[in-house]
Amino acid sequence: MKNLCVIDLGTNTFNMLIADGNGQRIFNEKIAVRLGKDGINKGIITDEAYSRAIRTMTYFKEKAVQHNADLIVAIATSAVRNAANGQQLVSDIFAHTGIQIRVITGLEEANLIYQGVRAALHLGTDTNLIIDIGGGSVECIVGNHQQILWSQSFEIGAQRLYDLFHTSDPIPPEQIIALNNYLESQLHPLINASILYKPATLIGSSGTFDTLAEIDWIKKGGPLNGNTPTEYLLSSMDYISISEDIVCKSREERLGIPGMIDIRVDMVVVACLLINFIRKRLQLEDIRVSSYALKEGVLHSML
Repeated sequence: MKNLCVIDLGTNTFNMLIADGNGQRIFNEKIAVRLGKDGINKGIITDEAYSRAIRTMTYFKEKAVQHNADLIVAIATSAVRNAANGQQLVSDIFAHTGIQIRVITGLEEANLIYQGVRAALHLGTDTNLIIDIGGGSVECIVGNHQQILWSQSFEIGAQRLYDLFHTSDPIPPEQIIALNNYLESQLHPLINASILYKPATLIGSSGTFDTLAEIDWIKKGGPLNGNTPTEYLLSSMDYISISEDIVCKSREERLGIPGMIDIRVDMVVVACLLINFIRKRLQLEDIRVSSYALKEGVLHSML
């Protein structure tokens, strides 16, 4: 069977997954392209980010050839779909690599994330809230193992929030208040959907949630709570402890946290504050962390 390659051109990271025809992983890599840096809230991709994207996609094409990937599916999300020069970047990447990129809507992104999470863990018959915090957008999906009941993509991703509110380090209390007020104004549709569907469980998809799970795992120095490798249970008490520690620290201090990685260290503060807001506002406790997200959802749909 043919080898398949999925590339997720995210606002913060570009993710590559190569699998065989049965869905078994052959190669997996993520690179911090920071496509939205310095331009996400201006609706542009800067020249520096543009160059990083071209270099990374050229490298990914080489890896796809090395691993005999017969089919490459590349998906671009918030940074590209909202940038004035996003389509030009798509054209230039095709000219350099021959890779045709599909720019998807926020709702398409939410559906693919749901497919990825559903492949990672069993959603059951109860209603869940799935959250995926990207650099440009945040996807919120309410549903169970059978179906999506409601979903929406919000253009309030971590890079956007970082640029707007994380103006000094550690983040000052007045900026936390301003951020919470902003989230209250932006997330009304989610709050209304929660009242209607009453999700009982919060599921965090990849990215920031992976880092939080890694920090918790290292702190405990033990096995993954008996979970499968694609799921990690982060208790309410453990999450609060980790989150409070992250929010009060400077960048250098955050880098010293075992399990923290450079790719997350800047935007993890506003990401935690977003999670805090949702947990408190919707009265959700423990977090089920899914290591699968958009690219696994794309792979699932290909298979």
